[in-house]
Amino acid sequence: MPSAAKKLVVVSNDEPAPASVEIDETVIIEVAEGDSMEPVSRPEELRLLEALLFAASEPLDEPTLVRALPDGVDVKAALAALQAEYATRGVNLVRVGKKWTFRTASDLSWLLTKETVEQRKLSRAAIETLAIIAYHQPVTRAEIEEIRGVATAAGTLDVLLKTGWIRPRGRRKVPGRPITYGTNEAFLSHFGLEEVTDLPGLDELKGSGLLEGNMPPGFSVPMPSDDTTLRDDEDPLEPGDLDLGLAPAPEASAEPEPSGGEGEK
Repeated sequence: MPSAAKKLVVVSNDEPAPASVEIDETVIIEVAEGDSMEPVSRPEELRLLEALLFAASEPLDEPTLVRALPDGVDVKAALAALQAEYATRGVNLVRVGKKWTFRTASDLSWLLTKETVEQRKLSRAAIETLAIIAYHQPVTRAEIEEIRGVATAAGTLDVLLKTGWIRPRGRRKVPGRPITYGTNEAFLSHFGLEEVTDLPGLDELKGSGLLEGNMPPGFSVPMPSDDTTLRDDEDPLEPGDLDLGLAPAPEASAEPEPSGGEGEK
């Protein structure tokens, strides 16, 4: 059976309680004559201090607060009282160095956390390196440098690896066994290509103005291929390359892992 309804009736001492009510039970709270239902007022110095700190664009030190408050206010005591008052709220009064300011409670900072993706442009060296890998894959770092005609900075390939547009394929079967690089599906997705053969050819590059009209005799643009099958001059990546985050797990490789020396990183 549901409990009886209740009604709150507030009367003063000099008034009689209601003779009857239309509900089952009445809870009567007596208020002494002259008492008020208004909340207890706060000390004026706390209100002033609160207003100063709330409106300030930067933390305020105690001398600044002393000059702004009326004479005779104990700023240290007022700050301590205000700090205790805000200790359990969503905003806390905190001391930063020798200054005071309001800050979001530390346990609620996750509410104001905003994750953004920072757009960063690739350097010219990275763009040139990416283009060489796309058209000439599989290609080693030394081969990239030979095509560009300049040394490749140590971080250029690292940047492209972090974008996920290129991947280590294997190791060239030459002394030193350098790593070969190629593109992957993320490269195709980013540049809106169905397959790597959709990259522009020589005539398209000339028409877009990316290549000069008078090219050296015999100049050509290779037909790119991102076939994942290792070529005859490539070996699979080694188990030791796992430490560099380059190679797939051994069980994911269809070919046996050979042993060998150190190669290009």
